[in-house]
Amino acid sequence: MPHTFEDLVTLERLAEEARATYTAAPDDDTRTTWLAAADAFQAAVVEHAAAEGTSRYEVEMAAKRAVRHPETEAA
Repeated sequence: MPHTFEDLVTLERLAEEARATYTAAPDDDTRTTWLAAADAFQAAVVEHAAAEGTSRYEVEMAAKRAVRHPETEAA
């Protein structure tokens, strides 16, 4: 079952949180967690874009924008 856009936003949020954790305390475990979260997000983006027949790039950027700039989504 393809991921919803809301799923993508959740996965990107988790990847960003993992990146922040790695940046604050860089070690092998936090790096592995960050990369796994980023990989899960990318796989979900590819799956969603294929299911919707849209550009993977556009889907990825929309999810990242929703996480990193939520104020523009509400406008």
